[in-house]
Amino acid sequence: MRTIQSEDITRAVAVAAIEANTVLPPDIYQALRTAYEKERLPRARYLLKVLLDNADIAKKEGLALCQDTGMVVVNIIIGQEVHIAGDLKEAVDEGVRLGYRQGHFRASVVKDPLIRVNTGDNTPCIMHTEIVPGDTVRITVFPKGAGSENMGRVAMLKPGAGEQGIVDFVVETVEMAGGNPCPPLVVGVGIGGNMELASYLAKKALMRPLGASGPYPELRHKLLESINKTGIGPQGLGGDTTALGVNIESFPTHIASLPVAVNLGCHSTRRCTREL
Repeated sequence: MRTIQSEDITRAVAVAAIEANTVLPPDIYQALRTAYEKERLPRARYLLKVLLDNADIAKKEGLALCQDTGMVVVNIIIGQEVHIAGDLKEAVDEGVRLGYRQGHFRASVVKDPLIRVNTGDNTPCIMHTEIVPGDTVRITVFPKGAGSENMGRVAMLKPGAGEQGIVDFVVETVEMAGGNPCPPLVVGVGIGGNMELASYLAKKALMRPLGASGPYPELRHKLLESINKTGIGPQGLGGDTTALGVNIESFPTHIASLPVAVNLGCHSTRRCTREL
């Protein structure tokens, strides 16, 4: 049994929170550059260059990639041979608290969804844990802004809807969103499980690098092609690139269900992973 102190969790989360908000993941940056090189519409090409410049400045100056530094989702994969000494949730929240204070990031979390009083330190975060074999802890900090988060949807399709039903729902979601989630997008799709698990799977899909292995490669290609044919383009002003990529996560489901969830990531789909 390996013991990890809660203070080490706090430090890892704080560092990851700062990096996630200031350094665009390499795969997202490269996808933006590739889109810029291939884009045919001059206005869209200009906008993609602005997004690349924004990422360069944020990294160089240690500034937030976006003024909306999001509500933080922290995904923790814990080896079953690990003992965490201390309160895990409090350690993670303290890491968010410290990272956002040190990074001078906006506090966007309200204590009650109806009373709307800001907590002042961007906590509490939303934390998910998974138990796996091993003796390490893998922490992914994923700040998610409201502009993209508000555009997510869940559908409980009939099994007979099949693959085409999934394509239709995902493309419809992107079309309804238009420019609101700040495209070009990273599209996370969760398929299977039940209603709440499908939503988590869609968010989890956004935490994987673009092009990483995953289920249904042909469906991913079809979705990306169909989304980019909408012509919504960068920032919703038209162009070839509405999405940079599509990631899918799946899980077994009930014989009578076909749950599908879509979570849209903006052009600054931010994440940072640390392992202890």
